[in-house]
Amino acid sequence: MISVTNKLKPRIVGWDGAGATESYSRTKGIMLILTCSILWGVSGTVAQYVFQEQNLSVEWLTVVRLLLSGVLLLAFSYRRDKNHIWKVWQNRRDGLSLTLFSILGMLPLQYSFLAGIQHGNAATATVLQFLGPAIITCYLAIRSKRLPTLKEVSGVSLAILGTFFLVTHGNIHSLSISGWALFWGLSSALALAFYTLQPYRLLLKWGSDIVVGWGMLVGGLALSFIHPPWQIEGQWSFPTYAGVLFIIIFGTLVAFYCYLEA
Repeated sequence: MISVTNKLKPRIVGWDGAGATESYSRTKGIMLILTCSILWGVSGTVAQYVFQEQNLSVEWLTVVRLLLSGVLLLAFSYRRDKNHIWKVWQNRRDGLSLTLFSILGMLPLQYSFLAGIQHGNAATATVLQFLGPAIITCYLAIRSKRLPTLKEVSGVSLAILGTFFLVTHGNIHSLSISGWALFWGLSSALALAFYTLQPYRLLLKWGSDIVVGWGMLVGGLALSFIHPPWQIEGQWSFPTYAGVLFIIIFGTLVAFYCYLEA
């Protein structure tokens, strides 16, 4: 039996509501991160296929995946609460913040990742993109005016070392990937850092579905001025349709929602 005396009552994780909630939230967050990482990896491989084998362009795939994913996610939100999806634009500060997230976060992240795949390959683009957490760690340490912890230093150092061997194969005098692949990969990492940090307040206030949905739709509309979605390119067959559909639904809609929700 557990004594009812407070001084003798042991602390059991999950016994009290706070402990159970914290444990559940952490587990949920880890599972969501794992899910989005797997989906990004698989969709990157699919994107490499449609670029190399079906000759689709980065611009077209980016604008279409943003527009369709944004519309679908906002449609789900609209069914749950018809008026809620419009309220974010009634607040000038939130509307401006959401626009910045769309143009400087969502759009560059989507485009640079696909461009990295086109100029290199899916594996390299994915590894370079996930330098983003290392950038976030350094930024937060500087912002909070503190020295990074040993774990943070170790993590960032290993990320940089791994990237070095990836792009040079240990030879400092040459690159094992093209300069454009490296450029777009590092751009993707910077965009991922901004994408993660900038919408924090918006996510707390409006939720992932509203922020991600509008971010995708506004980003897609912005890119439409450069490459309209009706300018379709490439060779279309059943594998092409299946690949594009997978990228839009699982590699974009589900993956990015899981990432911000985590």
